Amino acid sequence: QVQLVESGGGLVQPGGSLRLSCAASGRSIFSFKTMGWYRQAPGKEREWVAHTITNIGPNYADSVKGRFTISRDNAKNTLYLQMNSLRPEDTAVYYCTAGPGGYWGQGTQVTVSS
Repeated sequence: QVQLVESGGGLVQPGGSLRLSCAASGRSIFSFKTMGWYRQAPGKEREWVAHTITNIGPNYADSVKGRFTISRDNAKNTLYLQMNSLRPEDTAVYYCTAGPGGYWGQGTQVTVSS
């Protein structure tokens, strides 16, 4: 049974950094063609943040480009999202995804506030 569990969310001040983790179980993340992150702020549509695709590499939404970095650690079977220079508008629930298969984690809350 495939399971994705996000962690690392919390409260951070503007300009700060946070590293989100997505721990996978039941399947090696190496076997997923795509893995990525979405986020959803209150009252807003779910927004694509970043993804990494096997043999292609990472890509980022314009809103986070240059600030966020997506990476995979196959040995730890974990996907990461390193978030730097955080802004209040980054506040959202962040979701880990993997495919094919349409797997989603339950989300982790990130709040950027002073």
